[in-house]
Amino acid sequence: MQSEPVPALVTLHLWTVEPRSVPAALLRMGRDRGRVRRTPGVRFAKLLGTGDGRTFTVRDADPLRWGLLATWADAAAAARFEDSPVVRAWEADAVESCRLDLRPVASRGTWSGRSPFGDPVPVRHDGPVAALTRARLRARSAPGFWRAVPPVSADLRDRPGLRAAVGIGEAPVGLQGTFSLWSSSAALRDFAHADAHAAVVARTAPERWYAEELFARFAVVGGRGALDGVPVADPAA
Repeated sequence: MQSEPVPALVTLHLWTVEPRSVPAALLRMGRDRGRVRRTPGVRFAKLLGTGDGRTFTVRDADPLRWGLLATWADAAAAARFEDSPVVRAWEADAVESCRLDLRPVASRGTWSGRSPFGDPVPVRHDGPVAALTRARLRARSAPGFWRAVPPVSADLRDRPGLRAAVGIGEAPVGLQGTFSLWSSSAALRDFAHADAHAAVVARTAPERWYAEELFARFAVVGGRGALDGVPVADPAA
């Protein structure tokens, strides 16, 4: 498959709503898919549910937090989208929201048959970084994967340099991943090479857990709002 162009910008919105706003959020999850994809400048977009990412089963799901990941042909299109009916409606119901602006620095694998972050040339980045994993589980392999996840999740949350971690998915089961925000590339590398994480990675190919997988790393180039009360404008603080 030919790689897609590296997007000029990737954005991730996360919105936390009150329990009374959950029905409206569910309605928007269905309604907004077409609206976002028709937005000028959008190359790829996914509306996402979230969870705590501890087991990657349905019990992780958080009905109060929702997300939108999008890739953009240019930063100006992303800026105009902030005043769209889609964003305004989510912001009106949100009790907390954030937007992270990301530049891809590494990506491998596919998402829905596409390579949304292209094939970026690796560059040195000394500031805050983010990592995104996404996988489509094979049904027969899912129980083994679910048993392997808890030690890695526990290790992740104890890692120095981790600023935030959110489970993400297009469905409560089977289509899932993690978005994590780090103070530095070194902190992310230390986690990637840790025993618990490395052991699970080594099992991925022989146990054929995934029908599709993607891993991407980003330089964090901007942000606004807060995630779990922590401002995202300066993740390295």
